[in-house]
Amino acid sequence: MPTESGSFATARQAKQKRKSHSLSIRRTNSSEQERTGLQREMLEGQDTKLPSSVRNTLLELFGQIEREFENLYIENLELRREIDTLNERLAVEGQTIDGAELSKGQLKTKASHSTSQLSQKLKTTYKASTSKHSNSFPGKADGSRNFCVGSWEIWGGDSWIVSSFKTTTSRAICQLVKEYVGHRDGIWDVSVTKTQPVVLGTASADHTALLWSIETGKCLVKYVGHVGSVNSIKFHPTEQVALTASGDQTAHIWRYMVQLPMPQPTADCNQMSGEDEVEFSDKDEPDGDGDGSSDCPTIRAPLTSLKSHQGVVIAADWLVGGKQAVTASWDRTANLYDVETSELVHSLTGHDQELTHCCTHPTQRLVVTSSRDTTFRLWDFRDPSIHSVNVFQGHTDTVTSAVFTVGDNVVSGSDDRTVKVWDLKNMRSPIATIRTDSAVNRINVCVGQRIIVLPHDNRQVRLFDMSGVRLARLPRSNRQGHRRMVCCSAWSEDHPICNLFTCGFDRQAIGWNINIPALLQEK
Repeated sequence: MPTESGSFATARQAKQKRKSHSLSIRRTNSSEQERTGLQREMLEGQDTKLPSSVRNTLLELFGQIEREFENLYIENLELRREIDTLNERLAVEGQTIDGAELSKGQLKTKASHSTSQLSQKLKTTYKASTSKHSNSFPGKADGSRNFCVGSWEIWGGDSWIVSSFKTTTSRAICQLVKEYVGHRDGIWDVSVTKTQPVVLGTASADHTALLWSIETGKCLVKYVGHVGSVNSIKFHPTEQVALTASGDQTAHIWRYMVQLPMPQPTADCNQMSGEDEVEFSDKDEPDGDGDGSSDCPTIRAPLTSLKSHQGVVIAADWLVGGKQAVTASWDRTANLYDVETSELVHSLTGHDQELTHCCTHPTQRLVVTSSRDTTFRLWDFRDPSIHSVNVFQGHTDTVTSAVFTVGDNVVSGSDDRTVKVWDLKNMRSPIATIRTDSAVNRINVCVGQRIIVLPHDNRQVRLFDMSGVRLARLPRSNRQGHRRMVCCSAWSEDHPICNLFTCGFDRQAIGWNINIPALLQEK
């Protein structure tokens, strides 16, 4: 009997192995219920010392793992279809994404390049706008949304998962204080006055520039002298005079007088998570009339109009002292003007493509211009008889801005998703490089604390130090933060309420309070 029993057991095991092999082949085409039943039959037919409850638990766990892999496979197929759709949209521009190249690095790089192209087309159309009906530009809202959604669907999801589990103290260090709502279109530039009273200035694609009370968020002055998109605004270092650049191929110098209203208590906007990523519908956007900018005093004509450019004037700035001004244009030149006479002093040529920005040194007669030719140039006017030019190469895409810091440093940002810190005494290579996940727009540096603020196309705003160490990310949630690409940033280091301002294509500027000592301590 023992011999017969052993033979029977051996035969049964062999039979079960053959059966399990055939079942494993059939399982790939079976339904969910059939797979579960077959797996149970396989486990029951195997010799094991595990209790039945443990075996059933293992079976359920392995079934869940299999279902997860099936879901990933389905998502992979959907992603391939999205890539095909994206290729159709980019066919005119000759950009394609190979469906076989689904490695994360390749996909992220190519998707970022594609979305960068879409956002660049949007920026170009608006900054060049001179039509009175720019607000009716086809696809205005959809263009911005498509860019954000496109970048989110293809490669933004994994970063959201990471940030969801990341512990941060950004809410306590970076707090939203005030929203400035009144423009009817995207805001390209934001600036803070250097003289008393301290007010905020914004330049918009709606052809206007507005001055705001920082404390109350009320519009104080509206400038309507331009007939095209207002692309930048800068304030005179000692007088109540503003300099604006426009898509109408001019730069205007205009005087303002403001009387600050009494400050009101600000609402606490920081009782929610600063790391949650939430999609916004169009109805959540500011309606453009929230604070009644139409009721504030209006300035209709400039003191002086600078008219030497043959293309869009994308930026303008004051040289130290305020007696001269520099403008940057899409005609590939930068012009230096005498403010009192409006005469052209120098035309700065050398860039191979359109200029994107210009910036002046706070204490020296130095100018830096950036361009779509992937370079930025340093112009030295300290010696009246010699105007030396230095070319900085290191980016692989449009240089969106380059700004001076204290000492001999320049910080440049680019559509290649990097920010580089340069030493003016060594142009060959940057001393620090910051790599990000989205194109970088007009950056700004806190001179006293040497903190760089990076506004991104993907609606994020990040803070870094000069050595490239990330300090914080400004909070975003379903109730605060920018809802479209962030175009510009500006520090106001000494202001007690708001010491950082950002603006974006969601038609609003935001005032933030950054606890700089705590921020640097967290580092």
